[in-house]
This record gives sequence, C-alpha cells and structure tokens, in this order.
Amino acid sequence: MQKLVFPALLLGALAGGAHAGDAGVMPREIRIGASAVLSGPLGPQTREYGVGSRLYLDSINDKGGVYGRKIVYTTLDDAFDVGKALENTRKLIEEDKVFLIYNNSGTGHTAAILPMMEDSRTIVFGPITGASIFRDRFNRYLFHVRASYANEARRIVSQLKQTGVTRVAAFYQDDTFGKTLLGEIRKAAEKEKLQLVAEAKVDPKQPDFNAAAAAAEKAEPQVIIMCTAGTTFPNFVKAMRQTGVKPSFYGFSVASLDVINKELGSGAQGIVLSQIMPSLKNTSIPVVLEYQKLLAEKTPGAKPSASQFEGFVHAKLLVEGLRRGGKNLTTASFIKGMEAAGEVRYGRFTASYSPQSHNGSSYVELAIIDSSGQLRY
Repeated sequence: MQKLVFPALLLGALAGGAHAGDAGVMPREIRIGASAVLSGPLGPQTREYGVGSRLYLDSINDKGGVYGRKIVYTTLDDAFDVGKALENTRKLIEEDKVFLIYNNSGTGHTAAILPMMEDSRTIVFGPITGASIFRDRFNRYLFHVRASYANEARRIVSQLKQTGVTRVAAFYQDDTFGKTLLGEIRKAAEKEKLQLVAEAKVDPKQPDFNAAAAAAEKAEPQVIIMCTAGTTFPNFVKAMRQTGVKPSFYGFSVASLDVINKELGSGAQGIVLSQIMPSLKNTSIPVVLEYQKLLAEKTPGAKPSASQFEGFVHAKLLVEGLRRGGKNLTTASFIKGMEAAGEVRYGRFTASYSPQSHNGSSYVELAIIDSSGQLRY
C-alpha cells in the first residue's frame, strides 16, 4: 500500500490531547461520529448501515441511554475521498469532540485516519472494511466487528474449488478498496492452486464497463468474482451479460443486496454473495428477531435489509462496549471492558476480543439470491 503522508500541522494539533476522545463523554450524552461514504456509487449501501445503527442506538436512547447518557451519532460525507475523510475525522475529533469514531467507511480511508487516531488516542470501532492489514498488526485503538476479507475470499475460492470450477476471473474497481479485495482473492486462489484466467478492472471515477466486460469475455470465465460494491457491481453484471459468455457471479459481503436487486431486478437471481451476518430469515436467532421487531415498530411496512442489519449488530456491540466501560466511561475503561469481554455471541454470530486481539468475528457463509430477490443460505 502507498505510504500516506499527513500534514504536520494536522498531527501536531492533535498531539497535545491525550485521550482526546474522553471529551466526548458528557454528563448527559456520549458523542460518536464517522466520516462515511454517503454519496456516489457506494452511498446507498453505506446509508443503510447508518439506518440500522441508528435504529438500535435510538432504541437505547429511548430507554434512557447508557448509564443516563444518550448516544449522539454524527456522520459526515466524504464521497469516498480519502482527503475529505481525513478532514472530516479531524473535525469530529477537534471540534465535535467525539468519544470515538464509529462505523467509518473504506479501507484507504481507515488507513489514512489511523495515525491521527493513534496520536490523539481515539478509538475506531467497527470500520466498514475487512482488510487484513488492519488485523495482522494489533492496534490498541482499533476494534473490528465484521469478518475479514481474507475470511470471505477463502470461503468463496474454496467453494469454487470444491464444485470443480476451473475458469475463474476477477473484476475489481481500480482503487485501494478494489485492489484489497483482489489481493485477498489472489492469495486464496494461490493457496487452492486455482489460477485466475483474467483480471478486469474499471476506474471508479470514470468507469468503462463495456471495455471491462470485453476484457473479461476473452478469457471465457465460468465464474467472475466481483471485487467491488455499490452500483459498480450491477453495472458490470449488466455489461457482462451483453457479451457472448454467461458466467456466474460471486461477490463479497460489502456488495449490497438492495442495490443489486434495484439495479438488476429479476436478473439478480443466481448471484452468490458471501455474508458476514446471520440470515434475516432465521428469526430463531434473537438478534435477528430483535432487529425485525424494532424495524416494524419504528418504520411500519419497511423491508428488512442485510446492510441495515449489519449496522444494527455493529451498534449493539458498541453499546456492549460502552456499558462495559462503566459509569465513569473513558477511552481506557472502554478498551479494558471490551478486552475482558472474551466471546460475545448473538446466535451463530460471535465476536471475540482480548488484550491480544480486537479482530471481532470470523463468521462467513455463502448465500445465493433467489427468484424473490432474497438471500438463500
């Protein structure tokens, strides 16, 4: 990954504030926030994470909050721009005085803000990234929830190997996010001794989907693994289906089922997505039932969403940490409380934390989109 250089004034402004996040714990509120992708191709999906998070956080606030403090959640749009994510995060820490950064978007964006977070001793909780670089090196101020992209890539490639598929191509968006997913697929394929027959790409800012589809078509793939998300995913599928080959498509959990259904309609059937949360159909799992009941109460008639549910679970784990941090909540007490949690279990989904690892969950399943547009596990 390219080394990121940060302005000296930016880091210097934060250097004096030991545990800057502690200012976000006030007598009647706990301030949290994030720079997130709220506009552009990934915006619709990221906004759904926020809807799910706020659904749970609002339910906690309605009951009086955590030890009498209500949770105030501020999100700022960075439109998937790393520089904007840096500036937004600086504002959240210095001006809005947030206790922690919660559910921020992006691999490159997370890499960019981490030096700032370490310098200010402010926690990043549940970033929307599964990149291994954040898990291979322990960071006291970084807590993951979702399984890693490596977990997902191994599950996808292993499935293809077991079913006898030999001609596998990859499609990726040519940025930090797409290259990260592609890198995990390459490693998983090498381990399974499965050679990729092609790697097609698009510039996410000026995508030429027809050119990418033509490049993939030449390799005659049986399966294309999609190293992308947002509307880029269905737009490539549309372009690929105009070619002379008809491959199957596999994607990562960051691909939004809602966006795919909206863009492809009945053409979404048969696409396989890895999932890092339990099925929304399995209401025997208490957290699934809890999400669906709250959604029905707050938004009657609303359709449950996998992206919303992920945000809901992230928020539930966050509140677990806030409670474990105690009445006199500080950055240090939050870290200590989460590290003492061990394994937190919500049915089949588990997340584990200790003084040696903040990696959260490794739960991955594969699900296929059925004729009704739902995921079938």
